[in-house]
Amino acid sequence: MSANTKIEWADHTFNPWIGCTKVSPACDHCYAEADFDKRRHVVQWGTGQPRKRTSIANWLTPARWNAAAARDLKAWDQFKSVNGLDDADLIERGMVKPARPRVFCASLADVADKEVPIEWLADLLRVWMLTPNLDWLALTKRIGHFPARLAQALAYLSSLPRAAEDPLIPWLSNWISGKPPSNVWLGATICNQAEADRDIPKLLAVPAARRFLSMEPLLGHVNLHLTDEQPCTMCVSWNCELHGKPKDPPCLRRVDWIIVGGESGPSARPMHPDWARSLRDQCQAANVPFLFKQHGEWLATTFCNDDMAMIPSKRTVYVRPDGSFHDGAENVDFFGGDEETAWVGKKAAGRLLDGREWNEVPASAGGTPP
Repeated sequence: MSANTKIEWADHTFNPWIGCTKVSPACDHCYAEADFDKRRHVVQWGTGQPRKRTSIANWLTPARWNAAAARDLKAWDQFKSVNGLDDADLIERGMVKPARPRVFCASLADVADKEVPIEWLADLLRVWMLTPNLDWLALTKRIGHFPARLAQALAYLSSLPRAAEDPLIPWLSNWISGKPPSNVWLGATICNQAEADRDIPKLLAVPAARRFLSMEPLLGHVNLHLTDEQPCTMCVSWNCELHGKPKDPPCLRRVDWIIVGGESGPSARPMHPDWARSLRDQCQAANVPFLFKQHGEWLATTFCNDDMAMIPSKRTVYVRPDGSFHDGAENVDFFGGDEETAWVGKKAAGRLLDGREWNEVPASAGGTPP
């Protein structure tokens, strides 16, 4: 349940438990449910269903990652000391400073799930505290539950024998009072405008060293400004030359990272490329790191090459700016902005957005930039 990962925005994944309940349109085609519930029958998804805690061996893995990261940084510092050099000298010589590993926590569950026993969450918080050389990416679809869950964990810990000697209690108390741990990044999944309007203010209200949005699967255009301002209605761009750039978005001043991607899997819904472009432009206008993870299974035909045109049984649909899509039949009305997309598969669709990869990541609050 924990290993190096192919996820572009993390170095490791760690699952303290497995199981969840669908709470968002983004959950409709949940890969974790399809694998661990429907296929393997490890755990049932849904309200009232018990979550499955992973093994002790799995829970010990982050300690090894933390120790390895500490060794790498120590070796770097020793090399500097022996040679009388500093970071800039080594970087000038082509050496790369060890990065703080980023760990995506609970890819098969949700860290703020109220169905999870509070004891398990307290154990997870202890792992975070004891691995200061790792940056934990705590992503949730239940950001509104997160403050209450932290408070419940603190109450539980305070009720235990020898609570006065437990270092987790002041660590957690400091977080709740506004002094968050530097190695925990808090993220919210946002797939459409309704979730952005509802959940981004909740994310901003929780103390966090870094805050981020995972906008995958992206199911519609999203205005992250949370104001009455709107992008150009013709090109859905915040950098439209005709209308000029907007003012610095007030929301984005307090969001540190945006991850965007289309949906993958056998029932994936297509993503309009202008939705991703708009988010990229909003991020650039506000100097917020932007990472484009993938197009998903579908790719706008304007991006397709000749080889993709030869894919057998290739399906095409037209995606409207409002998120609906149609097959282009003669009796269907076309509107401005309808984009033809083809099912080419996740690998073929790739990660290029307008001819380049977007892999921006914020600096770590723990001290060493990734």
